[in-house]
Amino acid sequence: MTVIDWIVLVVYLLGIVGLGVWLARRQHSTDDYFLGGRKMGTAVIATSLAANQVSTISLISAPAFVALQSGGGVKWIQYEFAVPLAMIAIMFLLVPVFRRLSGASVYEYAEHRFGVSTRLILSALFMFSRGLSTSVILYTSALILAVVLNLHILVTMIIMAVVAIAYTTIGGIMADVYSDILQLIILYGGVLTALIVSIKNLGDDLSSSSIDPVRLKAIDFFHHGFGDNQTFAFWPMIIGCLFLYIGYYGCDQSQAQRLLATPDSRRAQNALMMNGLIRFPIVLTYIIFGIVLALFIQHHPEFAAELEGKSPDYLVPTFMIHYLPVGLVGLVMAGLFAASMSSIDSAFNSLSAVTVSDFILRYKPGLKDNPLKMLRLSRLITLVWGILSAGGAYFVARSTSTVIEIVNMVGSAFSGPILATFLGGILFQSFTGAGIITGILFGTALNFFIGQYIPSISWLWWGPIGFFTTLIVAFLVSNTVSTGMHGSEEWTLKGVLGKYPEERSWWKDKRVYVLLTYTLIIILVSLIMTRVLDSLSI
Repeated sequence: MTVIDWIVLVVYLLGIVGLGVWLARRQHSTDDYFLGGRKMGTAVIATSLAANQVSTISLISAPAFVALQSGGGVKWIQYEFAVPLAMIAIMFLLVPVFRRLSGASVYEYAEHRFGVSTRLILSALFMFSRGLSTSVILYTSALILAVVLNLHILVTMIIMAVVAIAYTTIGGIMADVYSDILQLIILYGGVLTALIVSIKNLGDDLSSSSIDPVRLKAIDFFHHGFGDNQTFAFWPMIIGCLFLYIGYYGCDQSQAQRLLATPDSRRAQNALMMNGLIRFPIVLTYIIFGIVLALFIQHHPEFAAELEGKSPDYLVPTFMIHYLPVGLVGLVMAGLFAASMSSIDSAFNSLSAVTVSDFILRYKPGLKDNPLKMLRLSRLITLVWGILSAGGAYFVARSTSTVIEIVNMVGSAFSGPILATFLGGILFQSFTGAGIITGILFGTALNFFIGQYIPSISWLWWGPIGFFTTLIVAFLVSNTVSTGMHGSEEWTLKGVLGKYPEERSWWKDKRVYVLLTYTLIIILVSLIMTRVLDSLSI
């Protein structure tokens, strides 16, 4: 990068920290710090939700998967099939119940429904899995940026950690959300610019090249992921991802906390609907960029030489460094830094929220009477989690790549059972705390067994497998083992809708049909894309 690019990068990172400092002036309590005073708008939350999922990791991974990854191709688009369907489920099953919570932690629901033990178990599982995954995200993002910027990985890791810790510790969730929006605008603008530059450089070569036709097929209806070692097929992608996205957006504190930051259920639901609509065009742009870069590699041997011996993930950053105009490179690299930090800062804030809400206040309830002291403590806990995650990233950097595999296994193993805990409690009054805890143990253990001994089963099926195993075991234990505790209807969906009948008629809600129609449009666009690419003989 040139001096101008470095100046742009430094100014941007300092600006992000400044944003956190500016937003901190509005904070007077933990409600402000963790939930933005519950006044955050629909569009703001929707954009933040989208930014967390289509930021640096997707920008780097999607084009690389399309263009270079072994077994990859346009079928990445299948990740989007289940998103609108998942939004419907969260909007009308989880949001009506979550909006009755008084605190910042969604795991408060588990205590109301099943007791303290279940809440603490879910909170501990979240803290363990999210803390570990945050360290890995920090490491992997820092590694790619270090190679591209010709810096030592510890330098990029320290820059990312320090900046993310600074603005999140100071600015809270509002700093996270507004920085998410800013980085998404910059990233998407950078991708569009890079796409235009790559097409312009190809010229007539755009229509005279050939790519393996298998790589251009968007949908695979012929595999199922059960024993055939195929993850990117239609059924595991739409069914497995449905459970994955419901669990992530609805039951993971790092995302669900944003739903609690809106003024009411209606706006939380609207934010989810908007997220379901805006993700696809962004991901589609990434995929088109991947197709163009596959052609670019064929006609620019000097670019192919730059990538030789490197991971496919270096494709996009390397192109941007070498081919974007001066100044814009620095801005896009700043966007990559900030986008990498978007998942990290969300984790810091949500880990702090769970630590304070589910553990510290349980043993120090008197702190509630001193809002400013609680605010200072919350910032301190955020700082501690940031330091721990940075330390974990350093440990990952000194370890083998199997650590990343373990993190993926841990996240996939827990997501189904945790989702079953929420939906089981919401839908079935007979479920007890003892039953659901036993179900979590069985569901998680089965997923780890499959991952260890039956690797031919796609990891996307772990969500449904863990979910239904947990439900079945919870049902059996709850109805056969006497615990002296009976479920209350108050915290089931039936009880909530009985108290708030205006939320009952979800099947009459036009937002449901908008999202269902959008699902069909996404699938139709995918099929048309395959036909068009075949006809052009790219």
